[in-house]
Amino acid sequence: MIELILNESFLRILKKWRKKHPELVERFQQKLTLFTDEPFHPSLKTHSLSGNFAGYWAISINYEHRLIFKFLSDTKVLLIDLGTHDDVY
Repeated sequence: MIELILNESFLRILKKWRKKHPELVERFQQKLTLFTDEPFHPSLKTHSLSGNFAGYWAISINYEHRLIFKFLSDTKVLLIDLGTHDDVY
């Protein structure tokens, strides 16, 4: 099981995102629960990033929204950013 680490920066991003997209909050929670159990589940579309984001990973919340994170170890993940594809890249 994956342990999620949420720092102050991510908590601010999450708070704004929830206010802006209340219709996606339940879907986000479902994806996060699935991620903690099985981070490479096909429905998450987990993929590594490249270029300026080398070393970071992303999962899809829906077609438009992504969650950016970094593996700190096999069991610990730091959540970095959340938003539309254009916002986070």
